[in-house]
Amino acid sequence: MNADAKAQKKPAQKTLYAQLLARSLFVLAVLLLLIGGFQYFLMRGFLYQNQAETLEAQFRSIPPFLIEEWRSDVKKGYEPAANESDAANALPQRPAPLQSQEGDFYGSGNAADESGYEADEAPDESTPDRREFLLGGLSLAAINPTGEVDDLNAKYGVPAPLLSEEDYNLLREKVLQPGRKVNYVLASDIDGTEQLVVLRPAGGLGSGGMPMLQIGIPTGPLTAILWRQLAIFAGLSMLALAGGFTLYRPVLRRSLSPLSRMVETVKVIDAGRLDERFHAEEGQAEIDRLALSFNGMLERLEEAFAAEKESQERMRQFIADASHELRTPLTSIRGFLEVLLRGSRISEEQLRSALRSMHGESERMTKLVEDLLMLVKLDRRPELRLADVSPEKLLRELESHLRMLAGERQILLDMQAGPDIRVSGDPDKLKQVVLNLLGNAVQHTDPKRGKISLAIRLRGERMLIEVSDNGSGIPPELQQKVFERFYRGDESRSRRSGGAGLGLAISLAIAEAHGGTLELCSVPGEGSTFTLVLPLV
Repeated sequence: MNADAKAQKKPAQKTLYAQLLARSLFVLAVLLLLIGGFQYFLMRGFLYQNQAETLEAQFRSIPPFLIEEWRSDVKKGYEPAANESDAANALPQRPAPLQSQEGDFYGSGNAADESGYEADEAPDESTPDRREFLLGGLSLAAINPTGEVDDLNAKYGVPAPLLSEEDYNLLREKVLQPGRKVNYVLASDIDGTEQLVVLRPAGGLGSGGMPMLQIGIPTGPLTAILWRQLAIFAGLSMLALAGGFTLYRPVLRRSLSPLSRMVETVKVIDAGRLDERFHAEEGQAEIDRLALSFNGMLERLEEAFAAEKESQERMRQFIADASHELRTPLTSIRGFLEVLLRGSRISEEQLRSALRSMHGESERMTKLVEDLLMLVKLDRRPELRLADVSPEKLLRELESHLRMLAGERQILLDMQAGPDIRVSGDPDKLKQVVLNLLGNAVQHTDPKRGKISLAIRLRGERMLIEVSDNGSGIPPELQQKVFERFYRGDESRSRRSGGAGLGLAISLAIAEAHGGTLELCSVPGEGSTFTLVLPLV
């Protein structure tokens, strides 16, 4: 019940295809959003700067005497006539230029200003309506030297926004810089309408300080343009996302098709089909690396299964050989005992011979069991009594025993490597290895003409004990098998003379337990050399 509940609560897994598709669209959406934001601010700056330059040009198109009259009207509280018929009666005479503490309102006091209009030229009768024509929808204000602001176009345009003294000072400094670009500031008027405001010296760019003229325009139309462009870009972005969704799907399916094929291949692979391999040339580096990794894993699994199979086969062969080796002496002993139990009349000499045969078979069986037990111990966990061993001293102690085992064969000892060589090992186990190697050489050499040599050598940080003979040698195809258990190089030899085939296997296990190994170099017809390799202390 709990397992079913957990299975039901487990969230549905997302496919790699769905994740890649979602992430690709998300990245595309983020890029489009960034591009849209960049476009908005870039276009906003361009439109505002362009509008500021337009206002600057519009400044220069207004005759200075008109600005003077408009400001004079504001000072006198004059309101322009409501229609054309009253304009002549309502229009006052143009006053003299206003004076300030710094001089003329326009700074220079010349009869003609930079716009090209004559100062003495009389205004047209329709002067009050020119503001509607020239400044419709705009704001215009004059900033007196005292900081007072006069709104000159509230009737025909929009109220002029009031800037802070800090903004006025900053704009005035920028306006008077040579080679400047048109600077502007955004401010809101009393109605809350945002305006783009530009300042200009009343007497032209050549005059410094106050008074200043301020012209502004509502940013609503510019904002509408920006939002319209953003709406167009958003629509195009949605089309781009839809197009991306449509195009990404077949592209991703095609890109992920090698993975789908790998999944199908994995489904058919089992212990009996480890020879299956993935195609590693799909043209996609990541997929190819994954395929190579899977192929490497399958190769290792195949080798491991093959090694396990071989190990099991060796185990079966080992059990069969061990059973056969034990059955032979037991059969012999049983035969002798049956003869004795039947009560047959035998001589004392025959009895002694039978008893000696049974004793020999029992000793061989005991040796075989001891060797098997030793192999089991070495395979499981070697028990070594390590000590500082001198190879030269070890061979000297074994010399008499070696010559006795060799019989009439010639024994040569080469210890020129010196007595200072030391290895860490179990002296008894190392002696057993040397005796096993010598016994193997004795079995494969002629009793009369045989020659066996033992030499101590150095190879880098390793010590070598070489046991060479002039026997028949071992063929190359059999050299890897001589260290297998129960293997006999010459099957024609009897078990009594050839042993059980465990000596070299035990010697290799002892060498490996000491951190070394056994090496074989053999030339058929010339002899063999077995080398015990051990690390130096």
